[in-house]
Amino acid sequence: MPYEPYFTEEHDQLRKMIRKFVENEIKPFVDEWEEEGMFPRSLFNRMGELGLLGLHYPEEVGGQGGDYFSGLILAEEMNKCGCGGVPMAIAVQTDMATPPIYKFGTKDQHERFLKPALRGEKIAAIGITEPNNGSDVMGIQTRARRDGDEWVINGTKTFITNGTRADFVTLVTRTSDDPGPKGISLFLVETNHPGFSVGKKLEKVGMRSSDTAELIFDDVRVPHENLLGEEGKGFYQIMWQLQGERMIGAAGAIGGAEKSYELALNYAKTRIAFNQPISNFQVIAHLLAEMKTQIEACRELTYATAYRFAKGEVPSKEISMTKLAAVQMAHWVADRALQIFGGNGYMAEYPIERAWRDSRLARIGGGTDEIMKEIIAKQMGL
Repeated sequence: MPYEPYFTEEHDQLRKMIRKFVENEIKPFVDEWEEEGMFPRSLFNRMGELGLLGLHYPEEVGGQGGDYFSGLILAEEMNKCGCGGVPMAIAVQTDMATPPIYKFGTKDQHERFLKPALRGEKIAAIGITEPNNGSDVMGIQTRARRDGDEWVINGTKTFITNGTRADFVTLVTRTSDDPGPKGISLFLVETNHPGFSVGKKLEKVGMRSSDTAELIFDDVRVPHENLLGEEGKGFYQIMWQLQGERMIGAAGAIGGAEKSYELALNYAKTRIAFNQPISNFQVIAHLLAEMKTQIEACRELTYATAYRFAKGEVPSKEISMTKLAAVQMAHWVADRALQIFGGNGYMAEYPIERAWRDSRLARIGGGTDEIMKEIIAKQMGL
């Protein structure tokens, strides 16, 4: 059995089930969803029914009680669906907006937010990035002010996946003027509160089947019980969240890279030039070999780091290395795959152009390549 240190027979069965689900219920509709710039809300409902949104959450909060590698399998297989937008939106639901609720939330917050999200009944978004603050989380300007038993929130968030239709946002705010990380707190903000609005839906180069929005908070009042975790501890909570986001991003990159490689391999075997398949040419064969080698190297790194993360460690240096290596590799593989397709690869009718566009975002979201290198360098003592 491949990757025996990490996967069991139960994992293999789960992978087969997810692969069949993707093949039957996502792949046939990807082109339509890409054209519309949105996939139907019913997909969240369907995945909730199948238990796919809570694979690695305990049963007491509505999950399936699986281990962390169950979630990695979902990320890998979803990213083979033929587009990046759908798996990204689902990953926000499963591994970005909801983990802080499970780890830091109260039982009441589990009931009101986490359980409905894992059932697919409520769509979640995570609100970190602002028009003037992306990588600099400590510089955020969205402000929450205490007013009796409520908090009043003002500010703007941007590049928010699931933003046009989220039922709630796991929101990063500033709750005091204390310097550095001390003044940052997290809130769970329902989007039906007065003062909340979607500024605009954003048009993207790739990931087009997921909705991305600018969100506006104009004197939005939320009850004190919607404060997530401790006041003033939000920076540390969101830094913990980002570790999981980076891990799931690496796993998704592995799945996406595999898809790009398979497209290139199949094309090379069927594309005839000089009276033979182009896969017979040494330059193409060697390129495919290098692509496969890079995928497998990053897969092993991802699984090894995920093993430590699953045990409760938070090795931020290795997580940053994993995310950096995997997402750069995925874009590199997609770029080489497009090159193998030649002129056809640049045409919209061939799927590799979408994979190429979609693969670029992961080098920005969840921590840019440059931020990953900065974290690694600092922990190396440089």
